[in-house]
Amino acid sequence: MGAYYYLVSQLPSLSYGVSAAIETKDFIELCRSFLSPQDFKLLGYCRLDPEGNTPFSLGQAYQIMPEPVGSHLLDNWRIWERALRLHLARFRLQHVKQENPVVADAPADPIDAALVAKNAVSIESPLEAELYLDRARWSAIEALQGFDYFGRDTVYAYYLKLQLLERKQKFKVDEGFEAYQGLYNSIMDAAQSRIYAGEPK
Repeated sequence: MGAYYYLVSQLPSLSYGVSAAIETKDFIELCRSFLSPQDFKLLGYCRLDPEGNTPFSLGQAYQIMPEPVGSHLLDNWRIWERALRLHLARFRLQHVKQENPVVADAPADPIDAALVAKNAVSIESPLEAELYLDRARWSAIEALQGFDYFGRDTVYAYYLKLQLLERKQKFKVDEGFEAYQGLYNSIMDAAQSRIYAGEPK
């Protein structure tokens, strides 16, 4: 596992809630130039949603524990995200008083993933719940990254964070549309009230 001083030193710093100064495609090209072929291949595991039946997945409905890939960050990130999603599924099913035998049992560890899921399901706004989850994911990635600042795990953590920032940008669009719809609905409600009251339009 080599050090990637030149690659890491070129990457603009990332902060949650602030637009990234680099696009994913440019980041990937930098990685292609500087990462070893083996380390570059592991970028395929840097996914926010590793669910599904594709290569690099955790298995349908997260039934299967992820196979280690040899990166401390990626191995632990996939375990953390699996636990989070299973706890979210369990709490949501409890909320609607349903059972789903297809969902695997939620593991006790990591404990913080269970706590994040519990807090998220108590948030009334779906958008706010998603934002809360992504802030928690950001914190988990930072905690799992380790102290090898110029190692490959720093690069993988950067890629995961970059994807979170892209998701946040999409939420901003959704948030704007939600605000517009709220304003539109309040105007229409006010207009309807005036019509029913016999006021002029």
